[in-house]
Amino acid sequence: MNGITKLGLALSAAVLVAACGSDNDTPDNTVTPPPPPPASTYVRVHHSVADAPDVNVLVDGTAALEAVPFGASSGVLELEEGTYSIQVDGILPDESVATVIGPADLEFGGDNRYEIFAVGSVTDETIAPLVIENPVSDIPDGNFRLQVVHAAPNAPAVDVYLTAVDADLSAEQPAATLEFTDYTAQLDVPEGEYQVRITAAGDASAVVFDSGALDLAAGADLVVAAVTNTGTGDSPVMLQVADGESAQILASADAGGELRIIHASADAPAVDITVNNAETPAVADLAFLEFTDFINLPGDTYLVDVAAAGGTPVVIDDAELALAESQRVSVYAVGELGDSSLTLAVVEDDARRIATAAQVQLVHASPSAGNVDIYVTATDDLTDATPAFTDVPFNAAALVSTGYVALTPGTYFVTVTATGTQTAAIGPIELTLEGNGVYTAVAVDATGGGLPPQLILMDDLAPAM
Repeated sequence: MNGITKLGLALSAAVLVAACGSDNDTPDNTVTPPPPPPASTYVRVHHSVADAPDVNVLVDGTAALEAVPFGASSGVLELEEGTYSIQVDGILPDESVATVIGPADLEFGGDNRYEIFAVGSVTDETIAPLVIENPVSDIPDGNFRLQVVHAAPNAPAVDVYLTAVDADLSAEQPAATLEFTDYTAQLDVPEGEYQVRITAAGDASAVVFDSGALDLAAGADLVVAAVTNTGTGDSPVMLQVADGESAQILASADAGGELRIIHASADAPAVDITVNNAETPAVADLAFLEFTDFINLPGDTYLVDVAAAGGTPVVIDDAELALAESQRVSVYAVGELGDSSLTLAVVEDDARRIATAAQVQLVHASPSAGNVDIYVTATDDLTDATPAFTDVPFNAAALVSTGYVALTPGTYFVTVTATGTQTAAIGPIELTLEGNGVYTAVAVDATGGGLPPQLILMDDLAPAM
């Protein structure tokens, strides 16, 4: 019976094949199975261009990610395998956009993850995509996964060390030697405490970046890019660390904080500024309207004394100034000596240079001016103008700043008026603002106190020395 059954099945199949090839009207009942569903592919996008504005990322013409800032990484996006058109648009100060990458057709295979970095420089017209393809695979138990990318266009070839904390680099081998746009394979490394150090290629003594101690947990899936340092300290790079959901910026452990000191009190004499009760002032004979360069200090809380030049009298005694690692601030001696309102006020002062924008900050440090409106206009005529900032108060304890506002490069007129009027107290002052520029203007009293107010011009507005 078994043999007959087998034969019968074979004959049935032969008859079916013959019938399918005949010209009679027998219905074709053959069922074609559906194709298997497309496999998933995974994509993550990284904004690593230090002088670029926020960007939108378009997939097949539709915004998949919007207003992505420098140093950010998206989460992992799951797509069907296939070919997609990828485009990156920079957002300009007037909210228009300019395409900086693409549109470019990229093929994404199934069961792969793609890291898409925007790298290069807008200023140098070298911005381009860097696409890294990795197979999707499990991380072995007890390990974390690490991939390192050199995404800093102005940094030379480097050696990257991943070692135990404080290991002697002269006895270690680098985990990788990378030039710009090079990257390592995915590395599976046992969990634990590590230190990442970057040196000039071939010179273990020339450490240019030091992470300090890092606790790296099992299961972490990290892509780490060395990007241009836009923060504090002397290192040419900082690390953009993406964990699959977002990214954080890791500065070198020795980056410190940076501060500058501005004498903005019109009725105060030149001053000496002493830190932590040192015998010698850190800044000597700083006159009204003058300011220091940015000074790098370890992150800490400092005691600051302000005295008339020569050391007496002391007008501010042991004021506490907290400076965090990687923080950049301006410290204003502001208020009036005559009414004992002289104090130190701190303004956050961290502006990344952006090739497509002029970064402009206005600070109200004039006690005599009262509340003001600030106009930023294309001409010196305010007749139909609306203030860019309105009813800005003076507050010595919490000095008011506009923050850094991105403007399209060009020529502007800045005018300061009493709130609700168009009568100029300062200006109109004509300013030519350039892309990549950082500009700060501080309204202060007339020399000796009172009105009319005047401006301290800093950053790229400062007069050439």
